[in-house]
Parts: sequence; C-alpha cells; structure tokens
Amino acid sequence: MQAILKGLRIIEGSAFIAAPMCGMTLAQLGADVIRFDQIGGGMDYHRWPVTKDNNSIYWAEMNKGKRSIAVDLKSEEGRELIAELICSAGDDAGVFSTNLPARGWLAYDVLSKRRTDLIQHEIVGDRHGGTALDYTVNAKVGFPYITGPIDDERPVNHVLPAWDITTAYLAAIDILAAERHRRLTGEGQQVKLALADVALSTMGHLGYIGEVHVNQETRQRHGNYLFGALGRDFITADKQRVMVIAINAKQWRGLLEATGVMEEVAQIENLMQLDFSIEGDRFEARKELCSILEPWFARQPFETVARVFKNCGICWDKYQTVSELVTSDPDCSTENPIFEEIEQPGIGRYPVSSGAMHFSKIKRDSPRPAPILGNHTDEILADILKLDSNTIGQLHDKRIVA
Repeated sequence: MQAILKGLRIIEGSAFIAAPMCGMTLAQLGADVIRFDQIGGGMDYHRWPVTKDNNSIYWAEMNKGKRSIAVDLKSEEGRELIAELICSAGDDAGVFSTNLPARGWLAYDVLSKRRTDLIQHEIVGDRHGGTALDYTVNAKVGFPYITGPIDDERPVNHVLPAWDITTAYLAAIDILAAERHRRLTGEGQQVKLALADVALSTMGHLGYIGEVHVNQETRQRHGNYLFGALGRDFITADKQRVMVIAINAKQWRGLLEATGVMEEVAQIENLMQLDFSIEGDRFEARKELCSILEPWFARQPFETVARVFKNCGICWDKYQTVSELVTSDPDCSTENPIFEEIEQPGIGRYPVSSGAMHFSKIKRDSPRPAPILGNHTDEILADILKLDSNTIGQLHDKRIVA
C-alpha cells in the first residue's frame, strides 16, 4: 500500500471482478474505500477458490484494504443509511463506484438530489443495458477463434479475465479523472463504463478493426507464434519449455548470436527474398526460422539456455505452472517488495501483494487484509453518519445493520 490518495473516500457497491478490483486498486493507493454488503454477504461472498471452511480467498484478495459495512439492503431504513453514506459531506467524499444495477434508490438521478456534486461510476455489461461477463464479451470480439492450436477450428476461451481486469483499471482512472474535474469545476457527474465497450475499443487500439477495414484481412489463428514478429515456444534437451521472442533488432541479433545459426538464417533470407532486419519479414518466415532454431534448443539443457540467453539481451522466460510460480519463483515471494506475508482473517497467512506500482516519494506500507464482513459497521455509522451509540444499538436490534 502507498498512501498517495489518502483522504479520498469512495463508497462501493460491487460484486465479482471489475468494480471490486477497481476499489481494491484505489485502496492500495491509500483511498478510504468502504464497501457495503447485504447482511450475510453478497452474491460473490463465497466465490471460488474457497478454503475448507468455505471462506473465499478470491473475496479476500479483491477487498484488501477496504472497510466493510453490512446492512439489510432490502429494508427502506437500510437503503437510507447507504444513500446517506454515499452522499455524505466533505470535499473528498461523494464518490460512488458500483457494478450493481444502479436504478431505483441507487440511481444517479435520485442520489444526486442529495448531493449535486456526486461522482457516480457505473460499470455495466454493454451499452444497451444488457448483462455481459468476460467470457461472453471475449466471444463477441472474436478472440476465441484466434486462440489455441492452428489445426483446431473450435473456439478456445481464455482463462484470464482480461476485460474485467482492464475495466477495473480503467474505472479507477475514470474515478480519479472525474474527481479532478470536480476539484477544478465543482461539478459532479455520472460515468458509465461498459465491459463490452472496453473490449471493443481495445480491439481498435490493437489494430484488429483497422486490419479488416483497411487490409480486408481477418487475423488468423497462429498457435503459439507471436503475431507480427518472431516468437514461439521451444523445448530444451531436458524437456523444459521456454518462450522466446525477437521483436526488435537487439533481440534478433542476440538470438542469432546465442544459437549460432546465422549462416542458415542468411540462406533462408536469400531464398525467400526477405529482409530479416524487419520484424514482419521474420514473421513471414516464422516456420522456416523456427525449424532452424528447434535443433539448437533440443541439444541444450535448460541451464545452458538460461545462461546463454542472460548475456544476449534476449526476451524469454520459462513456462511454469501456477504451483511452480508460487512455491519456487522468488518474484512471487516476499523477496519481491510488492509482497508481504500477512494474516487474512478467516483465510490464513500467506504472501499478499501491496500493489505493483512504485512511487519514489511515497513510502510503501504493508498490505492491509480484507475486512471481515461488517467489520467497520459501527465505526462508519458513528464517524461518518454521526449516529450515537443508542441509535446504532437500535439498528442492530432491528437487524438493519450487522
């Protein structure tokens, strides 16, 4: 955690990935992120992976560093408390982040009557108001048809929730941009961000849309080959698999020097009438070049490959399982300053990330664990809503809060 956003308060109503990850990112930057949940937990409170006691490791990770208030959201009195919390006074308050249906009592038009400079950020599925998840959005934009083995026509779903993650980080940027706008103008606003639009705009940024319109070409499935340059996986003599990329001139020269195949490569270059100093030409000859490189890898044990590549400026890494990453890679341990071993209540003790960013003027503090559900209910009611202990006690008695 690095407290560069200390003082900024954000109220969050969220589930699953995009909105919780947005809030977690802002919390790791020092913002006071308060998430509200139905008493007993929301729809993702027990989302896998879970412990043997059915406590969600996922939920704990997504809510690191936040405060938690548990309220009966089905009751008018409970909803009124959350509406007051969202619109509470203060220059650094009045920011609401959600991917829950923002209608009725949570609608911007309703809440902004309480606080005219309210910033309300809403993550939605698509621009038409429909539901969308990462897997459905990925299917829409075509990636499953260009993922997987070259000789298999079936769509392959990617296991990384790329659009949820991208949306989460873009949402955090949106909130900070809207907060800066409010500081300069005094104006609040409603911000909508559709998961599908994040994917569609990214398709444009990466050239997929222009490729079809301008070149009349559709990206094909290339298996493990890197598109547009030379890159692919190779197997070493001791059956280790490595990913090797030569995307620029330095990496290409380093690969040729390391493997000693310059003469064979020159012959292929001349035969195919290509210029391998151009990355696109290396892609055109990818199969021929990789057939030359394969025997070199097949003769070398992994340790030799690692030693040689270390000194040649080559972009490469070894394939490893998640278990291997977690148990044997020092980058995924407390040797890396982004990790620190802490106790997650109800989960256990293990290394937790405090955020990937590094600010030179801000001290990195220990990551804060996720709260127990409703852990800060009384604190929030007293400090922010200024309720006295009698009133808070009555709310507990009526099971409006927990």
